[in-house]
Amino acid sequence: MATSKEMKEYILEQFCLLDGVTARAMMGEFLLYYKGLLFGGIYDGRVLVKINEMNKSFDMKQEIPYKNAKPMFMIEDIENHELVKEIVLATCEGLSKKYI
Repeated sequence: MATSKEMKEYILEQFCLLDGVTARAMMGEFLLYYKGLLFGGIYDGRVLVKINEMNKSFDMKQEIPYKNAKPMFMIEDIENHELVKEIVLATCEGLSKKYI
């Protein structure tokens, strides 16, 4: 089931404490970027972020975004703007360190 554009807009509003979160359409779903860094996506209305050492402390549930994909962490309380901000920043920090 694809994620609707309305759902994408709602989810992007939940990143209101972060300046620079964007979404790009990809095969009926949306990839999420923070300041140009791919950190996750919206899959079937779920917000999933890439797993790394920096975001494991948030104790998020693992979900599979689509068939044969690697597991990702799901942000369940998407309306908790402060928590969402912390998760995205930690995820991006972990991803940035991976490429240094």
